[in-house]
Amino acid sequence: MIDHSEVPGTVISHSPASSQAFIGSPTLSVLANGNYVAVHDFFGPGTEDNEMAVFGSDDRGENWKQLSRFKGQWWSTLFLHKDALYLIGTSREYGDVVIRRSKDGGNTWTDPKDGDTGLIRDDAHYHCAPVPLLIHNGRIWRAYELAEGERPQWSVLVFSIALDADLLKADNWRISKPFKYDWPGSKWIEWIEGNIILTPEKKLVNILRANGEGADKAAIVHISNDGLDLSHDRDKDIIHFPGGSSKFTIRYDEKTSRYWSIGSKQSNPKAYRNILVLTSSWDLWNWNVEGILLQHLDEVYHAWQYVDWLFEGNDIIAASRTAYDDGLGGAATAHDANYLTFHRINNFRVF
Repeated sequence: MIDHSEVPGTVISHSPASSQAFIGSPTLSVLANGNYVAVHDFFGPGTEDNEMAVFGSDDRGENWKQLSRFKGQWWSTLFLHKDALYLIGTSREYGDVVIRRSKDGGNTWTDPKDGDTGLIRDDAHYHCAPVPLLIHNGRIWRAYELAEGERPQWSVLVFSIALDADLLKADNWRISKPFKYDWPGSKWIEWIEGNIILTPEKKLVNILRANGEGADKAAIVHISNDGLDLSHDRDKDIIHFPGGSSKFTIRYDEKTSRYWSIGSKQSNPKAYRNILVLTSSWDLWNWNVEGILLQHLDEVYHAWQYVDWLFEGNDIIAASRTAYDDGLGGAATAHDANYLTFHRINNFRVF
């Protein structure tokens, strides 16, 4: 019998382990009328790996209903621009770069068929996640990666577009030169799922999840003003970052003049994705844990991961890919989540 009573937060969506359709890539937005929209994709053998479900709440996250469900979109960020809702990501695992638009709050979406309707690039295998977008210098900025070869060799990419341009037209997008961190003797496996953000000196950087040389590390890649050239200082730009071994989201808060993030801390103590922490930084290179948000002793079947979140007044609202008990045997694994859950962190600045 299904039982959601023990699940922390509010359940937005549930997909039992028996379906083999696991919940991934949560992303969250707030419409102009105050309604919330949350989206996730599905992965695993029970799905075609390119399907997304869209949910809405008109009572500040207390209750949710499905608005739409469609195929051909994955690993996507939800965002509001000029009173329209957009989803930007890939068409499938290691697929094309695509973007869709909804003018009715997520009920219906455009179809990216070609370069005039949202198909931005179809010339390679692209990777990303629901990473945050940055508005700076009259442009919208977003991170991607190239995944080349059977065991992907990763290159960092930055996409950008003018604020007043048609976001669905491929020719309007500017793409950086790929940056590959192929160092002799390096143990790094991948730099992925980057956050483009401004430093205190108003310089563009991309802070990426870094896997391969220990937990809780992140990599910083510098972006030229025009978005075409990327660079990295091996001696300075690998940082300790709680939650850096899993996807994270960084946002800047003007009231505290600090950067904030939510991540799955994996060291001290050793964990997988079963310890979710709130962190902050003054400079992006040095991070402190402000507190533990959620924690479970079991790291095999319980997790909060890939959390996407937004500031809302004095609070943070968040959507999590969650593995938890459901009365049906729980999640298949911590990674193969069975829930999308909504969370509110009240008065986060004094957490």
